[in-house]
Amino acid sequence: MTRFSEAEAFPTGAQRRAFLAKLQGLAEASPGEIAGALSGLAVENSQWRVSHPINEIAGNAAALTGLWAPLKAAFPDLERRDVILVAGAYQDRQYIAAVGHYCGTMAGDWLGIPASNKTVYLRYGEVWQIGLDGRAVQANLLWDVLDVMRQAGVWPLAPVLGVPEMWPGPLTADGVRLAPSAPDEGRASIAQTLAMHKSLAEHDDRNSLSRQSLIDMPQRQHWHPKMMWYGPAGIGTTRGLEGFVDGHQLPFRIAFHRPQGTFEEVTAERQRHGAGHYIRIGDGAYSVTGGWPSVYAVHAGDGFCGLPASGKPVFMRVMDFYLHHEGLIRENWVPLDMLHLLKQMGVDPLARMSEILRR
Repeated sequence: MTRFSEAEAFPTGAQRRAFLAKLQGLAEASPGEIAGALSGLAVENSQWRVSHPINEIAGNAAALTGLWAPLKAAFPDLERRDVILVAGAYQDRQYIAAVGHYCGTMAGDWLGIPASNKTVYLRYGEVWQIGLDGRAVQANLLWDVLDVMRQAGVWPLAPVLGVPEMWPGPLTADGVRLAPSAPDEGRASIAQTLAMHKSLAEHDDRNSLSRQSLIDMPQRQHWHPKMMWYGPAGIGTTRGLEGFVDGHQLPFRIAFHRPQGTFEEVTAERQRHGAGHYIRIGDGAYSVTGGWPSVYAVHAGDGFCGLPASGKPVFMRVMDFYLHHEGLIRENWVPLDMLHLLKQMGVDPLARMSEILRR
């Protein structure tokens, strides 16, 4: 049983601090300590959903051998650095969600990526569903494997349109929320996010997709003039609405034909294909949405990541973390499982990297 009453809906400060300590302890555990750290963090039959090529793992024992032991072997001095940590409840499920970087020296190969023997920052977006005993029952871990390839010097794709470097923390320097926020503020934050999502869903891509139509459409009512959009490796970071449209939104919408109609119709069509949100929370000036998958589309246009259209249906594992500032959405961090998406498009960056290394 993992459902919570209304009074239990938001993790307390003590719960947040305890869970963060467990996350940090797992990251820094020695090889002999990982199993114990996992047991303290998550129930034994927990569900692990991780970026490609790891994907879905059942239980802590499999997570130890398939996920954490290989990561720790490659990065023996690993540590965890959170820049956002928020919490809340959605559909009677309790969540703690985080953005940050695992930092360590890449002393060994990982997922076939050759050791660089240099400092590497493994970017993450993580959403942990918390059970009644305070341990995780589900882990959603979107780790930016493609960005590790970039840092290791084995980039397998065309140059990105945005800036590829490390994501910064929030402008307001208050992203690690170790005490509950006022519920009304969190509700206002997620409401603004969903209103912005509605404007994106209802834009008529089929008949009026252009740079100017995206700049002029109602999304502009929600974004701050100095907005920052932090995309994954393969897309990169953009600034301002025009930078966002040029560096990501227009190429993305040209490439991926998504369901059209009202927000309700688009949502229903996504759900029919098994896509949608498992989390929608607000915590003070922050909000989070995410899906496994979140987006369904058809790869029907050219140009995304420099690739031609494949004509294939694709599903996108995505999280969105938002900072609401001065009444608008100021910053948006977007973990996206790019290797999983690209593989559906007919491109396997890990296989391409292996062939480059072989030659």
